[in-house]
Amino acid sequence: METEKIINPPPNLIVFSGHTEEWDAYQESLFQVFCKTIVEARLTFQGMPVNPRRFPEEKGKHFTFWHLISEGEKEEDRTPDLRRCERLDWVAWVIQNCESNPDISYWESRRKRSKNFVIWYEKGEFAVVIARRSRYFVLLSAYHVMSGHRINAFIREREEYRKSLKKS
Repeated sequence: METEKIINPPPNLIVFSGHTEEWDAYQESLFQVFCKTIVEARLTFQGMPVNPRRFPEEKGKHFTFWHLISEGEKEEDRTPDLRRCERLDWVAWVIQNCESNPDISYWESRRKRSKNFVIWYEKGEFAVVIARRSRYFVLLSAYHVMSGHRINAFIREREEYRKSLKKS
């Protein structure tokens, strides 16, 4: 008798109440999640550590933290993104489960002059982006993938990557 593999579900969303006066407390609780699940967790990908970028800090918090909970082209103009905030706990989960969960795939992707890895939890519409350094990976970003254009681009990139692996 074949046993069915049990898939570890993603953590619950960290929902904001919507009350402006509670934003600071919500943000602080997100930072605690970030520290516990990312900074202190000793995450690995392909046998190498995955580290957040600490500097330049803002308000005493890691650069990567702010990048994971906000959106915008220019770092100084980024604004909070509740979809990112709610899924902050998913970042570590996606990285930790990318080898065992069939709903998560990853591939190497070229972004400008760098090669990054995209780790995509397709069912949850969520992606984590990391970049290889000589002895570790740096956590660059994570975001909710909603647009059809982005989804189609991810599918195309993933298939091209898989084809390139078969040629090697």
